[in-house]
Amino acid sequence: MVYAKGMHIDVVPNRNSRPAYLLRESYRDGKKVRKRTIANLSSLSDEQIRAFRAILAGQKLAPVKALFEIEKSRAHGHVDAVRVAMLRLKVPALLSFRPCRERDLVCAMVAARVVAPHTKLATTRWWHTTTLAEDFGVMDATEDDLYAAMDWLLARQDRIQKKLAARHLREGCRVLYDLSSSYFEGKTCPLARIGYSRDGKRGKPQVNYGLLADTRGCPVAVSVYEGNTADPKTLMPEIERLRHDFGITQLVMVGDRGMISQKAIEALREQEGIGWITALKSGAIRALIDQGQLQMGLFDERNLFEFTHPDYPRERLIACRNPALAALRARKREDLLQATEKQLEKIRTLVQSGRLRGQDKIGLRVGKVINQYKVAKHFMLDIQDQSFAFQRSDTRIAAEAALDGLYVIRTSVPAMRMDSAECVRHYKSLAQVERAFRTLKSVDLRIRPIHHRLADRVRAHIFLCMLAYYVEWHMREAWRELLFADTDQEAKATCDPVAPARRSAAAERKASTHTLDDGTPAHSFATLMDELSTIVRNTCRSPQAGDNAPTFHVTTQPNPKQRRAIELIQQITL
Repeated sequence: MVYAKGMHIDVVPNRNSRPAYLLRESYRDGKKVRKRTIANLSSLSDEQIRAFRAILAGQKLAPVKALFEIEKSRAHGHVDAVRVAMLRLKVPALLSFRPCRERDLVCAMVAARVVAPHTKLATTRWWHTTTLAEDFGVMDATEDDLYAAMDWLLARQDRIQKKLAARHLREGCRVLYDLSSSYFEGKTCPLARIGYSRDGKRGKPQVNYGLLADTRGCPVAVSVYEGNTADPKTLMPEIERLRHDFGITQLVMVGDRGMISQKAIEALREQEGIGWITALKSGAIRALIDQGQLQMGLFDERNLFEFTHPDYPRERLIACRNPALAALRARKREDLLQATEKQLEKIRTLVQSGRLRGQDKIGLRVGKVINQYKVAKHFMLDIQDQSFAFQRSDTRIAAEAALDGLYVIRTSVPAMRMDSAECVRHYKSLAQVERAFRTLKSVDLRIRPIHHRLADRVRAHIFLCMLAYYVEWHMREAWRELLFADTDQEAKATCDPVAPARRSAAAERKASTHTLDDGTPAHSFATLMDELSTIVRNTCRSPQAGDNAPTFHVTTQPNPKQRRAIELIQQITL
């Protein structure tokens, strides 16, 4: 007697390929249970096979749209990465130990600045297109709420920066400091002044701001000054802040040659426990060469040497020469000279043809082009009413060429504490602060242009941008293996400090192939954030339950690259 028992799907393993899926029926033949194959389902997709199994199990199938519908989809992955990074960095506790509405708003603004910087009004409209407003609890926030939170943040700036200093600065540490500026749209802010524009926006009012960072370039504090404040005037207030506010009595300040001037050095000598590292200006270097104190022949077998000079008492001078940099500057100067000659030749042609006459008119036309490329000092001009001639000044060019690739580090730090190579490395680490300024000003954080009219709002805006950079800096460090960044950071501590910086072999490979070792694409910070933004949160509901049906969320699953990025963010430590 044969009795049928039912159908099922068997999976038959295949050693080197996809398993075989067979629709089979089991039946009893006497006391034995036997199977017979009804169909081979191997050509069907996994989804179709799962549907067959559901039917065989007696489940009722219906179209997906009949079960639920998606009301809205919002970008989530990049927002969540920033949120997790901020939690790992304890940013909420950094702002205030006590939870409050203002803290939530500031955290949301910091995250928004990292994800997609906008004006405050645009931010309140933009963040609803992502999960940021929901996850940070600011769904109902208005532009006025953000301004009020900025005022709250500014009132807490000093204590927040003290906490950052306690995290990242230690007694006897090295501190990087530099000054930059950003331009205003408008002229009513009291801080807005016409000064030296680092943005290349001549004639526009600007504000200056100084950034303190640890030796890695991690930001610790920011100060805001009027737009016409000279660099050296900002140095001593920062020293006072480090000593009295942050409690750092022993430190080494690293600043460029424009920041730590001779007058500032005289003031620093009176400060117990404060060392400094800076560089000589080109005029001072030329004077050492003319006096015979700095002889180029000394660089024949080495690229740096240390010496002293009576004009620089209790200081160490470290002369460095980079041949590659010298060749680069020589080529650049020649290109600029040729470009200027091309412009001057056009004017000479006009004069010779009689279309341009008069000493004043010729001089006015020459004045518009002679220093366009900053090489006017290298030309000798002869302007007459009916003639114009020019030629290069070989003497001046040769004098400048003698300094190509040559720079001199000056420091008060004794040799027993820091050798010559370390001094050079620490001075060159100012590039980390310059990177911070580029990030703050570029599309990453867009500190400029500044639209605020009130001085305190400008200060709050710049401090907010610094906090955003603090978060982004740590995210970049965590993502080094996924970015084009060099992961071999330890090599920098032992490399030749004067030779041109070279990336590791792994970094060179990433740069040339645009791929990682696993064959997947290498990313910039921005493109990796874009990659994460494809993780979306879908808000769904059942259409059968009517318009008042409760909603639920379904978040798309991350791909392997996104999963690794999330894992690295979760490993951030202080």
